[in-house]
Order: sequence, then structure tokens, then C-alpha cells
Amino acid sequence: MALNDDINLLAQLPLFHGMQDDQLRLIAFGADRRHITAGQTLFREKSPAECAYLVARGSFELTTLDGAGLSKVAAIATQGTLLSELALVTLVERKFTAVALEESDVIRITRTLFHRLIEEYPDAARLIESRVRENFTAMAKQAATMLYRFS
Repeated sequence: MALNDDINLLAQLPLFHGMQDDQLRLIAFGADRRHITAGQTLFREKSPAECAYLVARGSFELTTLDGAGLSKVAAIATQGTLLSELALVTLVERKFTAVALEESDVIRITRTLFHRLIEEYPDAARLIESRVRENFTAMAKQAATMLYRFS
């Protein structure tokens, strides 16, 4: 895939939507592209997440362990899905194990690269801060609607 294809894919993500081409180019140029074969594990649940992965091609089965230690499919991540987005901001653990269902390609975006983006482009930092604030507000509203379950 060409750099412009990666920039176009990044532009479709809610996190990067509306950013300028030079900002997206920084991420696309600085990120690593990796090919993952069918059946290969991209990352494991509870492992430290130092980067996010954008599914550029293919698909991944996301599983989690239940209380009995049995693996349960939580979701299927397809092209255009950003996995472990929170890892771009802070230290977190992976919430799932991701295994390629087919030949796949991912774009690995490190926390360091993401921090470089927000340091070099203050307007991008403000845009991201606004998105994070909107996400927390929506999450708080959603939690408030479920409060009755805990009463």
C-alpha cells in the first residue's frame, strides 16, 4: 500500500477525522506496517499495550477469557478498526487477544509517535482533547442510564 492509502485510511478513523494531510502524513510515515499471517496472534489479553494497531487489510478475532478461563469471542475487527486506541495516550493492558482470521496487514502506531503528533501540532492536540472529552461525556451519560441496575 502507498503512503497516500495509509493517510486515507487514517483520515477515516474517528480519532484522526478532520486532521490536516501533513498531520496524517506524520503518523502514516512514522508508523510501522506489519503483515500478519492467518492464525498468527497480534497481541494477547492483559499484555502491556505500548501501541495501537490499525487494521489495514484482513480481519482479526478478538477474544477474552471468562471467569472459568475459557476463551470467548468478543468481536471481529475488520479493515479500518483501530485496536487499543487508549494505548496511544497512557499505559494500559490489552483487553483482548487478537488473532488473524486471514492474511492481514496492520499499521502499528506507537505512543511516542502519537505524542510527537500532539507536540508538533497543537491544533491536532486540541482536536483530540475535544474528542476524548466528547467520548467521556457520552460514556458518563450511558453509565447514568444504567445506574438503576446497581441500586
